[in-house]
Amino acid sequence: MSFTHLHVHTEYSLLDGAARINDLADRAVSLGMDSLAVTDHGVMYGVIDFYNACRKRGIKPIIGMEAYVSPTSIYEPPSARSHAHLIILCKNETGYKNLMKLSSIAFVDGFYYKPRIDYELLEKHHEGLIVLSACLAGDIPQFLLNEQYDEAKKLALRLKSVFGEDFYIELQNHGIPEQLIVLPRLAALAKELGIKTVATNDIHYVDRDDAEAQDALLCIQTGRFVDEVNRMRMSAEEFYLKSEEEMLKSFSGYEEAVYNTAEVARKCSLEIELGGRHLPEFTPPDGMGHEEYLRKLCAEGMLKRFGPDPGPEYVERLEYEIGVISKMGFVDYFLIVWDFIHYAKTHGIPVGPGRGSGAASIVAYTLEITDLDPIKYSLLFERFLNPERITMPDIDVDFCYERRQEVIDYVVRKYGEDHVAQIITFGTMAARAVVRDVGRVLRVPYNEVDKLAKLIPQMLKITLKQALDMVPELKELYEGNETYRKVLDLSMKLEGLPRHASTHAAGVVISSVPTMELVPLQRNDESVTTQYPMGTLEALGMLKMDFLGLRTLTVIKDCCDFIEQGGGMPPDFSQMDFDDRHVYELIQSGDTVGIFQLESAGMTNFMMQMKPDCFEDVIAGIALFRPGPMEQIPRYLEGKRDPNTVTYIDDKLRPILGTTYGCMVYQEQVMQIVRDLAGYSYGRSDLIRRAMSKKKHDVMAMERVNFVNGIVDEAGNITVPGAVRNGISEAVANKIFDEMTDFASYAFNKAHAACYAVVAYRTAYLKYYYPVEMMTALINSFIGSPDKIADYIYYCRKRGIKILPPDINRSAPHFTVENGAIRFGLVGIRNVGEEAMEQMLSERSANGPFADLSDFLSRVGSVNKRMLEGLIKAGCFDSLGYTRLWLMQNYEDELSASAAERKRRDSGQLSLFDMFSGEDAPLETHSIPKDAGEY
Repeated sequence: MSFTHLHVHTEYSLLDGAARINDLADRAVSLGMDSLAVTDHGVMYGVIDFYNACRKRGIKPIIGMEAYVSPTSIYEPPSARSHAHLIILCKNETGYKNLMKLSSIAFVDGFYYKPRIDYELLEKHHEGLIVLSACLAGDIPQFLLNEQYDEAKKLALRLKSVFGEDFYIELQNHGIPEQLIVLPRLAALAKELGIKTVATNDIHYVDRDDAEAQDALLCIQTGRFVDEVNRMRMSAEEFYLKSEEEMLKSFSGYEEAVYNTAEVARKCSLEIELGGRHLPEFTPPDGMGHEEYLRKLCAEGMLKRFGPDPGPEYVERLEYEIGVISKMGFVDYFLIVWDFIHYAKTHGIPVGPGRGSGAASIVAYTLEITDLDPIKYSLLFERFLNPERITMPDIDVDFCYERRQEVIDYVVRKYGEDHVAQIITFGTMAARAVVRDVGRVLRVPYNEVDKLAKLIPQMLKITLKQALDMVPELKELYEGNETYRKVLDLSMKLEGLPRHASTHAAGVVISSVPTMELVPLQRNDESVTTQYPMGTLEALGMLKMDFLGLRTLTVIKDCCDFIEQGGGMPPDFSQMDFDDRHVYELIQSGDTVGIFQLESAGMTNFMMQMKPDCFEDVIAGIALFRPGPMEQIPRYLEGKRDPNTVTYIDDKLRPILGTTYGCMVYQEQVMQIVRDLAGYSYGRSDLIRRAMSKKKHDVMAMERVNFVNGIVDEAGNITVPGAVRNGISEAVANKIFDEMTDFASYAFNKAHAACYAVVAYRTAYLKYYYPVEMMTALINSFIGSPDKIADYIYYCRKRGIKILPPDINRSAPHFTVENGAIRFGLVGIRNVGEEAMEQMLSERSANGPFADLSDFLSRVGSVNKRMLEGLIKAGCFDSLGYTRLWLMQNYEDELSASAAERKRRDSGQLSLFDMFSGEDAPLETHSIPKDAGEY
């Protein structure tokens, strides 16, 4: 069968994204192809998706890259002709590693408009690679087009000397005039030098019918309109995946080049290891073993958390978790996470109480990775780490958003700069946005496109096809209007394509070997990131961490600092239970401004209705107030108001659903139901929860039988008893399974909700007992957002918290607490530059308060007119006895006099008055009367 080389241009291609890769692979299957190659311009973004899609369909995937090659060294100043194309394909694992190195070097070191390599780098990292001479943009075709036969021959011989039989002259024919000119010249060169030819076809879309959508996408990316004459466009409609017959027709007279594609395919046998482990090794102190050190840390943490007698339940749970962690090979993982969190905590960097399912681990709790007792709140370890389904654990950590980078820097220092990278992420063309984009390039009037876009429901990850099924009015417009149908048809072809690449806000990958050996890298702004996104890194077995910056942690830390500065003792949250009635009364009252997760209008109203009086209520509130679970809110509220209304399908559900008044709220409850009622293991129960949440109907149909009737193996042993054997009728068991199935698709992770509830409780506690300090910290967290600051200041005044005006002798850069009031910070004043502010505060600290405006201007030389106006209007000089009106009328004279005096001093001149000092001075230095005028 034929082998077709695919050239995929990132900016314009319809192949980007897993869906388009799958479409491509399906098309290859329909054409009877047994191998398929894909390359991208300078990058390897979709390589693993492509590899998996082909393997799944029984097609051999051939991985490669269309490199940009500089004619000179990438480490020298670029020439006028800065790059040419060259196709590089991987034969094996060595070639794959070399390709990753080349791609990484191209981005990190060689970037100049494009990610570039040079021929010396290619020669250095040539092993395991096949090279093709590329399309019209390659050096050899360009030399031949420009009648530079000797240059083309010289380069071809150079590549042949390096790659031998793995260098091919590439032939293309899309009907482009230049291709028709160069094609026979390329064939003649190949024949003269004894180099084989290979026929390829550039592909920018899967099917010929996609050409129109490709053209629209090109216009979206370049900001042009489809009906424009003079714009960038494809010169033909031949850039799709062609059959063997079509390729032979295109290369009539050059058929051997088409058949040689099979030879290239035979040479390629790359196997990419998926599901392996590439964790960095943690080195315990004093030669201790890894598990030994983990046990030591956990024992110390158990003693600190629970005292000398934690109780058998805790000891057994800890032993069980350590056994699972050790058996699954994740001891180093926990030690690595413990280490950087320990670093943060011992260096005063605020760390969150936990996030996600990691809070369900008693090991994490004793290591102080998390701050929530998982047993007390019925958090299931198997929701986090399932011994029956080996997947990488995922502990995401919140840090103070101002100091998060310090933790990342520590990790870089510890494991090496070449072992740590941030993670790429891709913004995609979502349903509403792509409709607006397509409508614009087709010149459809804005109001009509806006009408279409607004009919698409604002639901996460909704597709246009789903929207057409859900919204009758949208479907009616689609079916009844040709223009609207064209907009939506083109939009459906473009929907989901990557719009741009950026750095993930929190993701960091740490590798056991230099990262470049496992994943290609690139540079985004100042950060070195992976070219593979988070999901791909996990599939490759790399250690992925989320170092999240949480503003609220900074607010809590700043609030505690204000308490300490005022002579108070900040609360020790690690020793605090969640049982203060005043905190719940505050939440019940609707005074939730500044309380984490409870501040929105909708959540405030919900809390006022719920009237939470315990920590479980807050957890449930956070889990319920989101699409899907909201359906359970009326039932929950009714059950809380009147427990007599709570009913259970079977009384065995009471201990599982009792804390949520008979409602299924959490994923963990689903796991407990299948375990307690049908005898599943917790590991298997999590597999059922996953299947339900992903609506895997075939799995659920089978599990319904297992849940109801149990499982008996061939030897007659009961491996899963089932609900009927547990005394539940078949009808009730089926009804319970139906409810779980309906609920599981939107159920919330209780561990995650509980961690959020911890932060909510802490902020509410600080707000109740330390309102001034809390609001000051909160305002400071929104410096740079004037509207938000104004809202909080208005709130403070409503609550009787006094806001003191900015003062030239009292204000700090940020807002501060002063005698039970909030002093306005200088950074909140418009036109006050950072440099001038620092000079002002440094001068005040070194030489004391400013006596008057003249004294201020003489001592702070970086003040300009706009800044001085801002300080005056804000009231910074009010305490010196001047009125703002008088100062606004007279400050320019004083500013000019100060500038003249400074200029005179700088020139070394002395006036008569400079000869006097101390008591002999005949005049005071300031000239503005303090009591002049009125405001």
